[in-house]
Amino acid sequence: MWIADSWQDYELLDSGEGMKLERWKDVVLLRPDPQVIWSYERKPRKGEVHARYTRSSSGGGAWSFEKKVPDFWTVSWRDLTFSLRLMGFKHTGLFPEQAVNWDWMIQKIKSSQKPVKVLNLFGYTGAATVACASAGASVCHVDAAKNMVAVGKENLALSHLSDAPVRWIVDDCLKFVQREIRRGNRYDGILLDPPSYGRGPNGEVWHLEDMLFPFMEQVVQVLSDEPLFVLLNSYTTGLQPLVLRNVLEKTVVNRFGGQADAQEIGLKQTRGNVILPCGASGRWEKTNV
Repeated sequence: MWIADSWQDYELLDSGEGMKLERWKDVVLLRPDPQVIWSYERKPRKGEVHARYTRSSSGGGAWSFEKKVPDFWTVSWRDLTFSLRLMGFKHTGLFPEQAVNWDWMIQKIKSSQKPVKVLNLFGYTGAATVACASAGASVCHVDAAKNMVAVGKENLALSHLSDAPVRWIVDDCLKFVQREIRRGNRYDGILLDPPSYGRGPNGEVWHLEDMLFPFMEQVVQVLSDEPLFVLLNSYTTGLQPLVLRNVLEKTVVNRFGGQADAQEIGLKQTRGNVILPCGASGRWEKTNV
């Protein structure tokens, strides 16, 4: 397992009874996590939590507040800064476990002897885009949600990288890749963070299990002749790490050689000897780089 343990402004305090207790700088949140089937080390005390998200039996859910929470606030990771806000469906705009992958991509970009072009597909609020840009890469960030792309631009500015060469594209990722193939545009690094299910800006339907492999067969066509890395994330509990590794083997390794690996990613809890699983990541890299 790859564990994100380089945070100061984020902390997984505890987990239990289907919930995780987290500190985001000075704000403590209690959010659902379906994999938390164990008991708390210590149940949250009254007044300890700023806000909690409660699922509705009819679908979705809502935040309730015990203390005032800002409309948005920031957390720092290394020398980067990201904005947070309480969103629908329990999100904050940041997945802290992904820091273990930001570290890996930064190292790959900084070790390259040539300029690096990165394509971030399903880029969400752009934390990975900011991380890659901070390492010196030029980045093309693609997401179907205009409001998430706007937060990505905000994160770039907060990290004092507004002048970095980043393109922000609001588009369906599959259609964008197909156009990039026709245009002959190529990238040295590609990262994908596809949802289990989603819709594009014009109603395009995305279903991970059905579409991931054929999509990856197209993604490899926009890799440069000497690519540096591919990162493939999955939050779908049914897709084990070996599934991601097999997809990378049959697409990227078959075409470029190199090696693929995949692991669960996780966060270590402060209280007790618990590591929270947070999905899986598959990584491909060229072995001679």
